[in-house]
Amino acid sequence: VQLQASGGGLVQAGDSLRLSCAASGRAQSNYVMGWFRQAPGKEREFVAAIRRSTGTTFYQDSVKGRFAISRDNAKNTVYLQMNSLGPEDTAVYYCAVSTVVAAFVNRDIDYWGQGTQVTVSS
Repeated sequence: VQLQASGGGLVQAGDSLRLSCAASGRAQSNYVMGWFRQAPGKEREFVAAIRRSTGTTFYQDSVKGRFAISRDNAKNTVYLQMNSLGPEDTAVYYCAVSTVVAAFVNRDIDYWGQGTQVTVSS
């Protein structure tokens, strides 16, 4: 599975961005797709995930109510709508796919995409 992320950029605090991640190759119905982020000098952290089959979503507490993850199974694409962005959201965002949700907890991810930079100025 290859993952192509896009949609990052430079925005001001309070603005919105939508990230996209298109998966190519073998896409299984039981996949979990999601996003991590890594700020300079910090560990990569989980942001959000969604079950491809059911649409069940999972979020890190700090983004609940601001970020929304969704998927388009016909396009094998997962989206991350990010609203009310703040400087603390500045990071490289990585798309990820695994067969189990637990992988998004222990970061034992099957497939990683390249990162897309999100920079939020205050």
